[in-house]
Amino acid sequence: MLRRWLLLFVSVLAVLMSGSLLAAGDPEAGKQKSQACAACHGPDGNSPAPQFPKLAGQYPDYLVHALTAYQNGERKNPMMQQMAAPLSEQDKEDLAAYYSSQKGLSLRWNLK
Repeated sequence: MLRRWLLLFVSVLAVLMSGSLLAAGDPEAGKQKSQACAACHGPDGNSPAPQFPKLAGQYPDYLVHALTAYQNGERKNPMMQQMAAPLSEQDKEDLAAYYSSQKGLSLRWNLK
């Protein structure tokens, strides 16, 4: 009986894990979808302007969460709400995969 439960548990776990792997973003598709984002956030996610956040090197889960928050109104910014509104879950995953794969610029402190 224990063996059956263990087999069932492992089977369910495998199905759940395979679904999350399918939902993973594609960085190349994200690059193609990022053209509208580049005007403010820069072509690689390293924004040239201080008022726009740098997206390069961010955690993909954070980026997906942020875009979802703009879509559902948890985050308030009219421009970002408008930009995020038409994005599908796959679009968000792809954009997050692209930006998280980019090298972020570090701040260099001169403490001399």
